Amino acid sequence: MRLSLRPAVLQDLEEAYRWYEAQRPGLGGDYLAAVDEVLASVAEAPLRYRVLTLDTRQALVRRFPYRVLYRILGAEVVVVACFHASRDPRGWRQRR
Repeated sequence: MRLSLRPAVLQDLEEAYRWYEAQRPGLGGDYLAAVDEVLASVAEAPLRYRVLTLDTRQALVRRFPYRVLYRILGAEVVVVACFHASRDPRGWRQRR
C-alpha cells in the first residue's frame, strides 16, 4: 500500500532523532532505522497491527518506546503520529 506521513509526523521524528543523538551519537540513526522498519512493515501489511480506536491502528517500534499511529484510507496508509509510549495518548487525536 502507499504510505504517507502527515507533516506533524516528520516533526515527531526529528525531535526524537535529536534527543537520541544528544544522548549518544549514532543513536538517532538507530532510532530512524527502527522507525523505517516498522513503516515498511505497516505498508506491507497494515491490517497486521492492533486497532487503537475505531479508525486508527498502532504499531510499536522495536528497541525504542515509540508507537506509530496510522489510518487506512482506501489504498493509502496515512501515518498521523509517532509518539513516545509515555506521552498522553489523547494528544494525537487532535491531528485528525
